[in-house]
Amino acid sequence: MTTLHFAEGLRELVGGVDVVLSDIWGVVHNGLESFPEACEALYTYRSRGGTVILITNAPRPADSVQRQLRKLGVPDETYDAIVSSGDLTRLYVAEHPGRKMFWLGPERDNSIYRGLDAKTAPLEEADYIVCTGLYDDETETAEDYRGMMLKARERKLTLVCANPDIVVERGDRLIYCAGAIAELYRELGGEVIFYGKPHRPIYERAMALAGERQGHQIDRKKVLAIGDSVRTDLTGAREFGIDCLFVTRGIHAEEFEGLDQLDPTSVMELFGHPPKALMRELKW
Repeated sequence: MTTLHFAEGLRELVGGVDVVLSDIWGVVHNGLESFPEACEALYTYRSRGGTVILITNAPRPADSVQRQLRKLGVPDETYDAIVSSGDLTRLYVAEHPGRKMFWLGPERDNSIYRGLDAKTAPLEEADYIVCTGLYDDETETAEDYRGMMLKARERKLTLVCANPDIVVERGDRLIYCAGAIAELYRELGGEVIFYGKPHRPIYERAMALAGERQGHQIDRKKVLAIGDSVRTDLTGAREFGIDCLFVTRGIHAEEFEGLDQLDPTSVMELFGHPPKALMRELKW
């Protein structure tokens, strides 16, 4: 399949769909404000019996993500539950009590170890690294951490990446995320554990929560993922065996100008295996 299907609205795609697994950043908000039509679309789908699980590479627990969503104007009624890469990272920390952690990330992400028996230490004394992001994502890139990552590799430290995203939107700009540092560390020969999309554990957790809401095990053929990243959302959905609606207004917006004019070869270069459908922005 190399042709692209452009959908007018979510309503065209959810016949027979029991569960929607929706990305957050780039789909329901841009980091500064919510997208009202997207929120309304998910709410409408829920009102007709569907279950919406938000899956996000946010390096914070679900309750912290919910507080941010409320500040940005995303109503609680938009979704049934949230699964974050931060939650999965916290499980890793909880399962390694007594080991010293070097935490790399901005102060706003300190909820990653809130309430856990986590011992933090300098890089020279740590047993592993948890990376939630750059210290200053407004001005820095992964290259600013090359020296640090070389030292970590010399000590053969495992880096736990709490956000596999390389970049996300913040308003009309793209900012670097933990995934950029993790990929650099992997290129340098370091060991990396990724939590979040496109990796399997976050989808398994989301499906378990959806099954609890629906009261039965969920058939993957009745699941639709929604996202704006080829690398995380589209790849993750495909590898997990579920369909994906791709939103083009997000981080790939410039690449997808004139998308309806693309020939099959260009489609394959952009997507690999194309999504079930595309929309510029999510709406009902």
